[in-house]
Amino acid sequence: MAVVKEIKNKINSIINTKKITKAMEMVAVSKMKKIQEKLFNCRPYYENLIKVINHITYANLEYKHQYFQKRKVKNIGIIIISTDRGLCSNLNTNLFKKILLYIEKYSKKNITFKLIIFGSKGWKFFNDLNINILGGMTGIHEKINISELLGHIHIFLKEYNQKSIDKISIAYNHFYNTMIQKPKIINLLPINQTIQQDAITRWDYIYEPNSKILLDTLLNRFIESQIYQSILENLTSEQAARMIAMKTATDNSSNVIKELKLIYNKARQSSITQELIEIISGASVISTNE
Repeated sequence: MAVVKEIKNKINSIINTKKITKAMEMVAVSKMKKIQEKLFNCRPYYENLIKVINHITYANLEYKHQYFQKRKVKNIGIIIISTDRGLCSNLNTNLFKKILLYIEKYSKKNITFKLIIFGSKGWKFFNDLNINILGGMTGIHEKINISELLGHIHIFLKEYNQKSIDKISIAYNHFYNTMIQKPKIINLLPINQTIQQDAITRWDYIYEPNSKILLDTLLNRFIESQIYQSILENLTSEQAARMIAMKTATDNSSNVIKELKLIYNKARQSSITQELIEIISGASVISTNE
């Protein structure tokens, strides 16, 4: 009977775990839909901003902005966007592996790195490495506003403007769909030319009041928007990965419960059979004595 009771306790424990994973799956689905809607709403603005930047790249600019000028790379800044919580499969692990390979590649060329990290998982991982961390923040939530990020973003922009950093990259998990999220490292500064030069006619915008003020504002807004977009991508990827992980855990719990119930029924049947044998044997002894 002790074995039967032990199996029964295991079944009850897994049933309780299944309830928790199912609840977490539903919460992840709800959060993912909200962030995904926010992400898709921001994409048209971001895509049109890229078009304007592309046009400016090939325009006959009166003022040559330093964000377009390539430098000899001695120092690289990486903005790392990780999660604050776990239970999202290998989302952070894959991203960190890609970042380490990226760092290793450039470290062989005697290039140094500076980091800004969003998310507690990134802080815990990279804090143990011998890399200069300039700042960052934890508590990245689905309702985060771009104004909360500006102070941290401007740390790197100031470093770039002062030429303490020659290149800025951003590492995050890109959301393709519910089943696919892949780690990406993209170049942020200097701004790359993304269209063919001979594909457009050379022209320029008319600037008011002047090109310097307008370009400074526009390009800073572009960088801020790109980082904010990457954070939304990572948040959506996190909830999608957590939803899949919790669904897998729930399905596995159901399978384990089925297996344990079979074992429980066999053990219970064996126990009942043993009790019947003992009763019959006792009755036989009594009848024999009489």
